[in-house]
Amino acid sequence: MAFGIKRPELVSWKDAVSRGEIAFLTHYWLDERFPGCKTVTKVGCSDIERLIRWGNQYGLKPEWIDYKEAYPHFDLFGPHQQAIMTKEGMLNQLDRF
Repeated sequence: MAFGIKRPELVSWKDAVSRGEIAFLTHYWLDERFPGCKTVTKVGCSDIERLIRWGNQYGLKPEWIDYKEAYPHFDLFGPHQQAIMTKEGMLNQLDRF
């Protein structure tokens, strides 16, 4: 279940992904498969090759890309989320939650 973001944030993320940009969206997320994780960051890009190159620098495998809907993305959570968001200068998204 996703919550904690406003509709304009989601629309902005979808627009950026559709334009082929690397886009980040963090929100609250609860999933019993991942105890202790309270947020997820979706890093999306419709340019799959660009998304794969971006993920490679962080050891993310292409088969981990979620192709739901028209917004391919990696899901980051736990220690990987913190480390990647720090390197990307995107901690402001995590600090919100």
